[in-house]
Amino acid sequence: MKILVTGGAGFIGSHVVDGYIKAGHDVVVVDNLFTGKRENINPEAKFYEIDIRSKGLEKIFEREKPLIVNHHAAQISVPVSVENPIFDAEVNIIGLINILQACVKYGVKKIIFASSGGAIYGEAQEYPTSEKYPPLPLSPYAIAKLTSEYYLEFYRHQYRLNYTILRYANIYGPRQIPKGEAGVVAIFIENLLSGRPSVMYHFPDEPDGMARDYCYVEDVVKANILVLKNGSNEIFNIGFGKPTRTRELYKRLYDLVNNSNPSLRSPVPAPPRPGDIKRSCLNIDKAKRMLGWTPDVSLEEGLKKTVGWYSTHKV
Repeated sequence: MKILVTGGAGFIGSHVVDGYIKAGHDVVVVDNLFTGKRENINPEAKFYEIDIRSKGLEKIFEREKPLIVNHHAAQISVPVSVENPIFDAEVNIIGLINILQACVKYGVKKIIFASSGGAIYGEAQEYPTSEKYPPLPLSPYAIAKLTSEYYLEFYRHQYRLNYTILRYANIYGPRQIPKGEAGVVAIFIENLLSGRPSVMYHFPDEPDGMARDYCYVEDVVKANILVLKNGSNEIFNIGFGKPTRTRELYKRLYDLVNNSNPSLRSPVPAPPRPGDIKRSCLNIDKAKRMLGWTPDVSLEEGLKKTVGWYSTHKV
């Protein structure tokens, strides 16, 4: 089938494109290359360099007539959303609405939406957190993701446009940009390979850093393939289901890089940034039960693969 992937030149989106093409699908990529990279684009995909907020997006839908839209294009930084909430809303909300309007007009059957389990639940009292837990977003980024989910439900109700929402944990792997809080694995690896110190943000009562649920990108691709035909009008947490503290993550990467510089043995502590939450870990039982999805790549294996990739690629 023909699938249009927004953000298909980005970190997660490009891996999803690869997975779809490998599965035999016809893929169209839409990306403005603001954070995505041309070299990430699968050569078998048809590429349009365009912003998802552009009026010209409709012409692409008219020409390509995709059956499925996979929406990964986004402003992904929590601190950026705090500093510039208008820009965040323009990309993450207005951009989505522009896509949804085109979906309705040109007969798209389903949209797969990349949401954020790592941010949308806020400081959840249920831990690990299930999809039933009421979201408590604590940043404009998380607010925009939750608002987008409500828009998807409206378009299903009003226009019968099916959707599947994937609430991601902290995703890592090859091609990740070493910027922002979402890219902490890439940031630590790049710094260790370059001999630079790394910063570990933490709350005063938690000196070992924040707890996060790290999931390898190949497992995320599996989920995006499964929901092409399953899980319509449902929300699924996609993560590994186990928390890891930032200090532990850094130590594992330090050992994998085999850095002999003792000054880099520990990260430099720093106070939390606006929008940071203390802990996040997802309950993934629903995805296991309804999709037959499970994460197969352990943190140790995933970090090893990621370090190997960055050791041979310049980002």
